[in-house]
Amino acid sequence: MSAHPTIQPRPGVLDISPYVGGESGTPGANRVFKLSSNENPLGPSPKAREAYLAAAETLELYPDGGHGELRRAISEVHGLELARLVCGAGSDELIALLCRAYAGPGDEVLFSAHGFLMYRLSAMACGATPVAAPERDLTTDVGALVARLGPRTKLVFLANPNNPTGTMIGAAEVARLAEALPPQALLVLDAAYAEYVRAPGYEAGAALVRARDNVVMLRTFSKIHGLAALRVGWGYAPEHVIGVMNRVRGPFNVNAAALAAATAAIRDGAYADHCAVTNEVWRDWLTKETERAGFEVTPSHGNFILVETGARTAGVDAHLKRHGVIGRRVDGYGLPGYLRITVGDEDGCRAVAAALHSFGAKS
Repeated sequence: MSAHPTIQPRPGVLDISPYVGGESGTPGANRVFKLSSNENPLGPSPKAREAYLAAAETLELYPDGGHGELRRAISEVHGLELARLVCGAGSDELIALLCRAYAGPGDEVLFSAHGFLMYRLSAMACGATPVAAPERDLTTDVGALVARLGPRTKLVFLANPNNPTGTMIGAAEVARLAEALPPQALLVLDAAYAEYVRAPGYEAGAALVRARDNVVMLRTFSKIHGLAALRVGWGYAPEHVIGVMNRVRGPFNVNAAALAAATAAIRDGAYADHCAVTNEVWRDWLTKETERAGFEVTPSHGNFILVETGARTAGVDAHLKRHGVIGRRVDGYGLPGYLRITVGDEDGCRAVAAALHSFGAKS
């Protein structure tokens, strides 16, 4: 981008590297499996599809700016207080709103070293300083986060399970981090992959939000609910935080079709459970097959696996693409020797396994 001699953005904006989503195509393959963006291969609930199509009958009307029906559905399904819920155009928007509302020049936004890229980008967009704490064995190190808390810390983001590593920490460790916060800071628990977790000792964050006045939980409809195209997320927070977020968000920040589909999706718990169980079966299968092909896999609690490829990363990535499999290089997360691969449907998982085995056989 060329710079205009006199019209300049705020200092620091041009230092931001724009977020780049996962690739979606590869030349020469008869069938392509896009496994680069952690999308649900089963798609959304049929009830969500029906609600989306029905919304086409009233496209001339503005959406409900207060997200009342969706918030009521979330409240009833999860047993949460209606007044403590807020919705956004994906949890990405809620992350950006929190940074805009609570952080600025001279403030710090803290996260783990391999945390979701939007924490860093949203911090920089509002002029705050991003601070990354090192991880231990590709897992959030609460001690390292606590060591970097200070008078300038305004927000602490914790993705649990984390993307792109797939690792998680238990409720006791999350509570220890919340207890250590300085008085001016908020802890934001990003539980985008919560529905996929089957390990004991995990809590998405609602109990901690209810118990404290400095914790926020974010969730998304893009993963387990299969509505990534519609961009819907929600947050559960203390009322003083909800009041602030409602002041800085747009008046119609979630469109009507998205609201309708999300409301139907969250009420279809049986379908979400089916997606979670299917993911667990094929995640375990894909992990074992990847290890049989000679690669190390970080134990994952999400709908993806992180594969250690070392110096062979470019070669493995190219080989997968030749076989119609699009994974995600994670150099931007500080992990140049790894590939993140979404757990697809049965055909997708078998295509990954076959490609990795054939790479091992030829190398």
